[in-house]
Amino acid sequence: MKTKTTRRRTPPLPLLLALALPVFAAGLLAGWTGASALALRDQGPSVAPGPAPVQSAPPLPTPTPIPSPDRPSTAEGDWALVLVNGDHPLPESFTVPGLTQLRNGHAIDQRAYPALQAMMDGCRAAGLSPLICSSYRTQETQARLFQQEVERWLAKGYIREEAEAQAARWVARPGASEHQTGLAVDIVDAGYQVLDQGQENTAVQRWLMEHCAEYGFILRYPTDKSALTGVGYEPWHYRYVGEAAAREIMDGRLCLEEYFSSRRAGNV
Repeated sequence: MKTKTTRRRTPPLPLLLALALPVFAAGLLAGWTGASALALRDQGPSVAPGPAPVQSAPPLPTPTPIPSPDRPSTAEGDWALVLVNGDHPLPESFTVPGLTQLRNGHAIDQRAYPALQAMMDGCRAAGLSPLICSSYRTQETQARLFQQEVERWLAKGYIREEAEAQAARWVARPGASEHQTGLAVDIVDAGYQVLDQGQENTAVQRWLMEHCAEYGFILRYPTDKSALTGVGYEPWHYRYVGEAAAREIMDGRLCLEEYFSSRRAGNV
């Protein structure tokens, strides 16, 4: 009896290649992915890149202020030297950096306060009784005081224009008053609280006129300078300008307008 032999058929070569190619590609992909994972692990944790930093522009240089020939510099060191009168009103943007409150509702620029306190103490140490009757004023207060003075001259029969001109000799127009700088005070003798020429004969005013420059103050409106200041004689109005300027002004018998004219001419 013959045994029947079964022959296995071998798949054709193209079919084997078609089956091998996907397996080979999968192996390559797995190898590449593993290598990439190892590389990332060595680099540390992945961090999403943030936005690139914005480079800020360098700051512009601060321009050096050029003082007007008619208006002194108010830079640090010259802050007390500001000219205020009918021809040189304060700018609308002007503000006092800081005020020190005094008794009876008065106030002064805090930078001038130590000098004022020292002067008042010196006057009292001489056995006198100085009294501050006016100091810093707001624009609104100055406007009210000026209008009151105008009304007083109108009541005397002056027309409006003339009344305002007369009033401005004794009460500055709003914006043109030194009191608005916080650097001016009106000081009277407690025994004679009248704002008239008789004030110059009091012991307090005689002492102040002799010693005010030692503390950086000047008698702002001397009796013989009205044509230059535009203000009548006020032997009670003292203005802080600093010791050096005060000594030059008082020793030279100048008004503040003359002092600034000398500065512009280079004589001070």
